[in-house]
Amino acid sequence: MKRIYPDKEYCIGCGLCEIACLKAKSKSGDIHTAYLEERRKGLFARLKVGSNDLFSAALSCRHCPEPECVSACISGALFQDIKSGRSVYDAQKCVNCFACVAACSYAAVFPSPTGSGVVKCNLCVERPEGPACVEACPNMALIYEDREAACTT
Repeated sequence: MKRIYPDKEYCIGCGLCEIACLKAKSKSGDIHTAYLEERRKGLFARLKVGSNDLFSAALSCRHCPEPECVSACISGALFQDIKSGRSVYDAQKCVNCFACVAACSYAAVFPSPTGSGVVKCNLCVERPEGPACVEACPNMALIYEDREAACTT
């Protein structure tokens, strides 16, 4: 299955991937409205740009073949879709234990800033053209492809 892979050699930490994600998940579909208004009402990017003194990289769910976050979930809110292989989140089932956050070795499942539930990438399944973050990256630091070793690098 295709997954998003960050390339720290090309990421400049600009955050355009986060903005593109916000827009893609927004009700308005407008960057300005999504960033300035909908964000205040609980709209959050499904990935984060992490950085240190040497590198930056977008952190998003890898949809691992054997996801630790799914194994850690006590309520069934996170499950692996057998057909697609994606790790899927059902907010209705989440009990806010955040075991999935602790279990993810990629730091790609985040507690929701509202304090209720978690935020994670769904690979923009609603977009026929693929993940918005990959499309928006000016340096091609996000790669959307099928790799043999899905949860490495």
